Amino acid sequence: MASTLSKTIPSFESVRPHSLLPEMKQHLFAQKRQISLERAKLYTESYQKTVGEPTIMRRAKATVHILDNVQISIRPGELLVGNRTIRPRSGILSPEMDPYWIMKEIDTIAQRPQDEFEFTAADKTYYREKLLPYWTNQSMKDFINAKIPADVKQAEDDLVIKLNQTDKGQGHIIMDFPVILNHGIQYLLDLVQTHIDQQPANDFYQSAQLVFQGMQRHFERYAQLAETMAQDPATPAYRKIELQEMAAMCRRLKTKAPKSFYEALQLLWLTSIVGQYESNASSLSLGRMDQYLYPFYQMSQKAQVPKTFLREVLGDFYLKTNDVVLLRSAESAKCFAGFPTGYTVALGGLDKYGQYAVNDLSYQMLDLYQAIQLPQPNLSVRINTQIPQRFLMKTCETIRYGTGIPMLFNDEVCVPGFLSKGVSLDDARDYAVVGCVETTIPGKTYGLHDIALFNLLRIMELALYDLENDPTVTYAKLRQHILDKIDAYVKIVTTGSDVVDLGHRQFAPTPFLSALIADCLKNGQDVTAGGARYNFSGVQGIGEPNLADALYAIKQVVFENHELTFKELVTHLAHNFAGATGEALRQHLIQDVDKYGNDNPELDLECAKFFRHYALELGKYRNIRGGEFNAGAYTVSAHIPLGEDVGATPDGRKAHEQLADGGLSPMVGRDKLGPTAVLKSVSKIDNTLAVNGSLLNLKFSPNTLKGPAGLKKFADFLMAFTQLKIRHVQFNVQSKETLLDAQKHPENYAGLVVRVAGYSAFFVDLNKRIQDDIIRRAEHTL
Repeated sequence: MASTLSKTIPSFESVRPHSLLPEMKQHLFAQKRQISLERAKLYTESYQKTVGEPTIMRRAKATVHILDNVQISIRPGELLVGNRTIRPRSGILSPEMDPYWIMKEIDTIAQRPQDEFEFTAADKTYYREKLLPYWTNQSMKDFINAKIPADVKQAEDDLVIKLNQTDKGQGHIIMDFPVILNHGIQYLLDLVQTHIDQQPANDFYQSAQLVFQGMQRHFERYAQLAETMAQDPATPAYRKIELQEMAAMCRRLKTKAPKSFYEALQLLWLTSIVGQYESNASSLSLGRMDQYLYPFYQMSQKAQVPKTFLREVLGDFYLKTNDVVLLRSAESAKCFAGFPTGYTVALGGLDKYGQYAVNDLSYQMLDLYQAIQLPQPNLSVRINTQIPQRFLMKTCETIRYGTGIPMLFNDEVCVPGFLSKGVSLDDARDYAVVGCVETTIPGKTYGLHDIALFNLLRIMELALYDLENDPTVTYAKLRQHILDKIDAYVKIVTTGSDVVDLGHRQFAPTPFLSALIADCLKNGQDVTAGGARYNFSGVQGIGEPNLADALYAIKQVVFENHELTFKELVTHLAHNFAGATGEALRQHLIQDVDKYGNDNPELDLECAKFFRHYALELGKYRNIRGGEFNAGAYTVSAHIPLGEDVGATPDGRKAHEQLADGGLSPMVGRDKLGPTAVLKSVSKIDNTLAVNGSLLNLKFSPNTLKGPAGLKKFADFLMAFTQLKIRHVQFNVQSKETLLDAQKHPENYAGLVVRVAGYSAFFVDLNKRIQDDIIRRAEHTL
């Protein structure tokens, strides 16, 4: 990019004496995480002034009030402006969603076992005296609780379903970044004005206009701050030049489209920040960055911008994604332990012509991650049989660093899955990833991808006790009873999910985000009202591997080998395998009965049949936006708390122990025949049915990927994964010894990043149960 400054001043791209990324990274993590009330205060101030207005207008005005009044800063070394909070990595509250959970944890959140945050005494007082009283009885949580039907409450009490997104804005969405990058803010404002001229009474258009205008003023605020900082006599000469250029860039981006990679990254980041201010939601993900940013990267290359500068500004962007962290309740933190915020990026994959799309930026993004090695951005690589060998090897090299990044998504499965849901071919080929492992169509979908969890193993447990005293019980009868209960609970979970969906419509419309989702402007509706092109809801089926293991054990031990009666087995389960006889039975069930993950076709197909039944039954229902319910098969880190909800099971699990991690991963430690056998087991499942996402965790010994030969074997393994039509896989490449030492001496491993579920996190930030789970996962070799 040509500098906008006088030719007598050195080009700002080359004035920096050396890379400041290491110092910026250190500064980012120098302080403990703290709760910030600033957004909550400003949001509440605005709401107090807009009583009686339509909710969507109130939300827009609250967002604008934040943009106009929130404290802003440009931190040392930053080239990109826009920080959600002054203090790095602060958690922000949304009392308009749920004011109650923070009150319950106000004195314990700094010491809780997972995702702790400091809460100052002054802020505690303000929360108790100002925020809590205002939002009590008028939050989204109040609305949802009042609307939940009795059967949904009973299903929650039965520990079969868990409704999500009841206490925060709904994210798990990707805005249409190409439209704002290619055309700029003013283009969108002009487009909105055209709609207002035609429908002046439409509140959605009016509210979207307010927020885009607020975004322009927010850019101006940063321009003025940069100018003020540049005038400080203590500011180094090179930094003055950078700050002056940042001010000029901010003013340009108020109305014009970016003309360089630097400007595109700046507009992309501030768009993300505005989305965060609007809804404070998880997983406002970034989509296919290497595709939509590549034309801007080429512009800067053509303008002979130094490669060192392009790397520095992209590194700044990477660091900033780690600045936005999520604040969750203790219960939610159990299910999403260490989850950063979901700045997920998809690299590579098909273009609209069906060809593999990889470019210089794709390689640069992987290369830079090897230097940064932080949990965010959560990079993924889309893989198919066309992937260039060079890019495949670059992917393997990055995985070898052991952070669990990138994860792999298989175009051979994901594209057909979307086609089966009525998505157009061009859109299906353009899929990306949100949150952990949820797949979506960027800029076109409001998918409510993480709306509920559905505990299939708990359903099996309930079925066992239903039939405990039935003298006519057979395996077929038990199996059918489980299927019938799945059907009944599926109907219930869709009802509960719709109540949450309605809660977001009534309390949390997002006019800014919606204006950047295809068809919302055309339809004149917010995403929560059904304005998006595609409208899905995603419910995760949990516990399939344990369910298959348990049923296979029952079939073998009770109905085929007649080693004990069905009632005797259930009695042992009720007593949690107590006593010498119970423990002997448990060890027999674990050691002598085959388990999912070891390529036993009969067992694996039972897992596949139950997931197929669940997915197809769920797909019969439509949500309140007219879209289909989609099945997922992943747990995030909920396999531990959901395991707490299930008693002893016939696979040898003791009561309240964890479930299989991931979603489609074998039960921890029970995949005995190596990683290829795991792939063959997972491949028995029709992965195209898991349209909402699935998760397969694998752990490899670091020596397996050592040297060129190790990388080549690993690359071959990835191609086998592709050809077996499995949707997703991700890896931990850390030795058991390293993880045990990190657990014992956390002070020596502050920067150790590992794969938890569909995301990576700092190992030392995880609670011991999650750490132990990762340590216990089978360590494979090739």
